[in-house]
Amino acid sequence: MADEATCAPEADLPVTTIRLILGDQLSPGLSSLCDIDKDTDVVLMAEVMAECTYVKHHKKKIAFVLSAMRHFADELEADGVKVDYIKLKDRGNTGTLKGEAERALKRHKADKLIVTRPGEYRLQEDMESWSQDLNADIDLRDDDRFIASLAEFNDWAEGRKELRMEYFYREMRRKTGFLMTDDGEPEGGKWNYDKDNRKALPDEMDFPGPSQFTPDDITEEVLDLVEAEFADHFGDARPFSFAVKRHQAEHALKRFIDHALPCFGDYQDAMTDRDPHLFHSILAAYINVGLLDPHAVCAAAEKAYEAGNAPLNAVEGFIRQIIGWREFVRGVYWHEMPDYKTRNILRADRPLPDFFWTGDTRMACMAQAIGQTKQHAYAHHIQRLMVTGNFALLAGLDTDEVNDWYMCVYADAYEWVELPNTHGMALWADGGILGSKPYAASGKYIERMSDHCKGCAYSVKEQATEDACPFNALYWDFIARHEQRFDGNHRMGLVLNSLRKMDGDKVAALRKRAGNLLEDLDSL
Repeated sequence: MADEATCAPEADLPVTTIRLILGDQLSPGLSSLCDIDKDTDVVLMAEVMAECTYVKHHKKKIAFVLSAMRHFADELEADGVKVDYIKLKDRGNTGTLKGEAERALKRHKADKLIVTRPGEYRLQEDMESWSQDLNADIDLRDDDRFIASLAEFNDWAEGRKELRMEYFYREMRRKTGFLMTDDGEPEGGKWNYDKDNRKALPDEMDFPGPSQFTPDDITEEVLDLVEAEFADHFGDARPFSFAVKRHQAEHALKRFIDHALPCFGDYQDAMTDRDPHLFHSILAAYINVGLLDPHAVCAAAEKAYEAGNAPLNAVEGFIRQIIGWREFVRGVYWHEMPDYKTRNILRADRPLPDFFWTGDTRMACMAQAIGQTKQHAYAHHIQRLMVTGNFALLAGLDTDEVNDWYMCVYADAYEWVELPNTHGMALWADGGILGSKPYAASGKYIERMSDHCKGCAYSVKEQATEDACPFNALYWDFIARHEQRFDGNHRMGLVLNSLRKMDGDKVAALRKRAGNLLEDLDSL
């Protein structure tokens, strides 16, 4: 990898174009690279402080992205591409992508910058002003690494009263042909096998665990950098075992397909103190930065089903997460921004408790989810939705603080995917754009899907006593607090009826208990 002092191309031909590659665009087939002229073009990659700190990302995420960037630069150079790579601590680093683009244009005497559109609104809005500010031709190209283009999603959404993932997912199944018969019908006769994917874990079960990789010299250098420069960020940088090279990510995919996918479907909603990963793929971070192609990932899962190595409910559930939810939330994000982020339909404004950062709480499910997130920069989707997200929803935690927390703590978090999942699905702050009802639940759900309650300081069987599970009283208080708003929601009818049939004294006791909890959340 060339350093700044020697980054000028050796060829006699003058540089005409700079091609800027962002940290989550580590794909050799990227739209900004597809027509590269290796004689006259230079790829610019820059580690900048602004992207490391616009939220205080988990140390492991920063280390993962920076190391993967450096390895991708080496991959490009091995293919004959000239790379101008700016490290975080290089002399003269301006700390912003715009500043580094401006310096590179001047350094190489180039007059054109090509970049694939970023995945986050804040950055795209900034880039759209660069042409005038940098006095250069800026070519912003669509990111075609997704199954559906944004124009395609907008066409699908046009005129619909409600945007529902299930119907969009069916269109993506038809488009890709994944798990479709020759007659154009879904494999097995059903589109969705989610009802088969809610089993609780047996008491005795072995878990394969994800692939783990020993850091090389490049990664070790990055880890030292992260620990020195971002000491006050959430989480632990070491131990570090993420894939940072393409072939490593492909190995991680193969391990998941061979060893975890067969059980993924049955237990994808389960939670346990015994293992943080269970049968989940842990591939989202690799897909989101471009080390893995989502279509190829789905094709590998489908191949396992066709070979009889994985059941239909597992493969369908996994493919749905990628071509269903992943594509759908991206479409919703760009369809609804920029005001989507400011919506707060339930007027949630309570400060985030300190234990979201420390994990120091007597609630066993929260301690487990936050503790493993601090250690691994990872928690699976049910922990995010039905534990930490559910608590934030029931307690009415400030939506901006919660959204920032989710962005800070996960290695796979980028606003286009994290904001709709958090703001819309977990917090229902969008009033039903993403999901038709709030995903609110009492402690009974957590007890059914996990073993956390067995060792908890609180009793999930109790409702309003001092040692009762906080989720129980907070749940009924949440329903009562928003009864009028939920009254017209047909999916909330059963729970509203249950509330209205409940003994008045019991409701009063539950709401009193909830009020006491909400006054001092940090003590939980």
